Amino acid sequence: MLERRLYQVCFRGADPGAAMTALLAYRNDDGGFGYGLEPDKRTAASQPLDVEVAFSVMELLGPPDTAVVISACDFLASIGPGVGCLTADALEGPRAPHWGEFALGASLNPTAGLAASLLSLEVDHPWREAATAFCLERLELGLPDDAHAFAEVLRLLDALPESRWPCATEQLVQAVENLSLFLPLPVAGEYGLTPLHLAPSPDSRWLELFASEAVERHLDALAGAQLTDGGWPIAWESCGPAALQEWRGIETLRALRTLEAYGRLSA
Repeated sequence: MLERRLYQVCFRGADPGAAMTALLAYRNDDGGFGYGLEPDKRTAASQPLDVEVAFSVMELLGPPDTAVVISACDFLASIGPGVGCLTADALEGPRAPHWGEFALGASLNPTAGLAASLLSLEVDHPWREAATAFCLERLELGLPDDAHAFAEVLRLLDALPESRWPCATEQLVQAVENLSLFLPLPVAGEYGLTPLHLAPSPDSRWLELFASEAVERHLDALAGAQLTDGGWPIAWESCGPAALQEWRGIETLRALRTLEAYGRLSA
């Protein structure tokens, strides 16, 4: 339902209120979000990863409900200045094979993305600056070599003035060449982030990190991956049939928004 409502907002000019109502169904009394908002773990308990998804949705919907964002920050602050993707509650229930104990430790993924969203939403909370400081301190030690964490770092750098960057653009270009779980060129059926995840629109400042030919090949591959039912597939093992269908909705909306941004959707 959430992606269906978001589709109406993004492509049909619908009022965002119904989409926000759908999002709030995932909210918990502690201010966080759970219930499998990120579908690959099914716990109802609030998870930092689910809060990140919620913030990303709110960025799409326009001016946020500040009280909702503040209470989510209170939940994050209860964990620490840096958070992991998951809390231990997530490991007690069904989850996809790629989620394990490594996801519990404080890391750039998702802390950097959460801080970036708060800067974009223009909601101030003590946790926002604490999380930003945590990330910048980590980055003083070097850029991450995992594509997911790298994508989160790019989001944070994009939201900060360059005077606060702990690295130069040249270092980002070099880091891209050695990322794990990254596909510089399309490989059918193989999982990995692509230049389109890191630069989802031609207005992205990070488009300069990639050769234009590589971006065009990924756009061709993305357009060609649509299945006969109209949706897009996923390239990883999900948590089960329900999670698979939820992810397909998420990926379909992402594909459509990316293709539209790059002028690849016909009227």
